[in-house]
Amino acid sequence: MRNGSRQTCLLWTLALLWAAPLQALAADPLPSWNDGPVKQSIIDFVTRSTTEGSPGFIPPEERIATFDNDGTLWQEQPVVQGAFLKEQVKARVKEDASLALKQPFKAVLEGDLALLSTMDEPELMALFSATHKGKTQEEFAAEARTFFKTARHPKLGVPYTQLAYAPMLELLQYLRAHGFQTWISSGGGTDFMRVISEDTYGIPPQQVIGSDLKEHFDDQDGHPVLRREAKVEHINDKAGKPVGIGQRIGRRPVFAAGNVRSGGDIQMLQYTKQQPRAGFTLLINHDDAQREFAYQEKNDASLKAARAGGWAVVSMRQDWKHIFPEGR
Repeated sequence: MRNGSRQTCLLWTLALLWAAPLQALAADPLPSWNDGPVKQSIIDFVTRSTTEGSPGFIPPEERIATFDNDGTLWQEQPVVQGAFLKEQVKARVKEDASLALKQPFKAVLEGDLALLSTMDEPELMALFSATHKGKTQEEFAAEARTFFKTARHPKLGVPYTQLAYAPMLELLQYLRAHGFQTWISSGGGTDFMRVISEDTYGIPPQQVIGSDLKEHFDDQDGHPVLRREAKVEHINDKAGKPVGIGQRIGRRPVFAAGNVRSGGDIQMLQYTKQQPRAGFTLLINHDDAQREFAYQEKNDASLKAARAGGWAVVSMRQDWKHIFPEGR
């Protein structure tokens, strides 16, 4: 064999050797997930629902996927919105010192992160009412952006936006690549999440559903704005989640993901699973104290509902190769 032929064969061999691992990587849509029943069930569902002629085929316009945010897409110890509220409460107390003696303002000012971690959505929204009455959407968004630029997680020491879960970011991308609309449906404040939803998750602001304060139109001398009131419009938690989804989307999700903490995602997952075309339901179980945090519900309501409903349950410890993006 001539030298030129030998060199050509060698180059082709090397090219194939290099291409093989790249092809294997490209073939795995969820590389941060360990191989197992949960990962395979996700892939099987997406394959069935996007294969024309398959009994499980879902038309593109019906491919709606909804995700809780806190504890499902990023960490929630402490709840990020609670940490933001702490800074807002400090500013509010400067205006009204009497609030410093009232709960939950007092505990928030004392840095009681344990309290913030256990506060439910109605309590958080009540604080929002007290701290944001009269503010415009633009004023609130500016305060939230400042918080996200400067705040750091008290234990992990990095910006909160770096604590999105790597496996869930891959899942969002995988679903979108197969024609799914990805929505956030969270108990957190809508406007708060909208500030970071697109940069962090690739989810545009108009596809964020959350809890809201009442607002009213204010002409403001020819400069029209929407101004917040000290009244809650909607709590997008527990039974409020299907209501918010129905009002904002107008279709039932065919894919939904939530997490174990307060039972706040049970109704959204039930609403997704129990329909003429059974949807896919995913529950994140926080059981990895070493790499993130381990916590359970007192009554195990979410895990019980998962067993009864046949939901896929993610063990963060067993199903995820790593929790956060590498190099964060």
